[in-house]
Amino acid sequence: MLPLNIRRATEQDVAVLTALVQESGAYQGQYATAISGYQVTPDYIDRNLVFTAVDSTGRSVGFYSLVLDPAELDLAFVSDEAQGMGIGRLLMEHMLDQAGQAGLTQVRVVSNPPAEQFYRRMGAEPVGTVPASPPRVTWVRPELRFTVPRSADGTTLH
Repeated sequence: MLPLNIRRATEQDVAVLTALVQESGAYQGQYATAISGYQVTPDYIDRNLVFTAVDSTGRSVGFYSLVLDPAELDLAFVSDEAQGMGIGRLLMEHMLDQAGQAGLTQVRVVSNPPAEQFYRRMGAEPVGTVPASPPRVTWVRPELRFTVPRSADGTTLH
């Protein structure tokens, strides 16, 4: 695993985070319409908890966005070339820690179908599906839910 620093994203990160979304292999082919033209904006970063994983060269290799109300993991991306190195796991652990610090007990995930197994391996439980919403999303999406781990005294475990 690469040495990583997970830090809060700033408006200076918008172009890099947008590129991580736009270049994602998970959103090619039939899933491309979901991200067509999508941009991470400074306003989005200001409104949500957006964190980026930065490698030792200063390059962002992944990020996530946690919306607090209602509690939802809105975005989670790891660059294609950095997948399989544990970065996604570190981001999910960090997200659960942030959720716990914010007082959340659960976090909803509406997943791209190819990512469902990743979220399940990270501990998210399937709770249903979300219907297609054409024209951008023409497929049914899995809905999952993370339970934020707590210790006996009610504090987060992460």
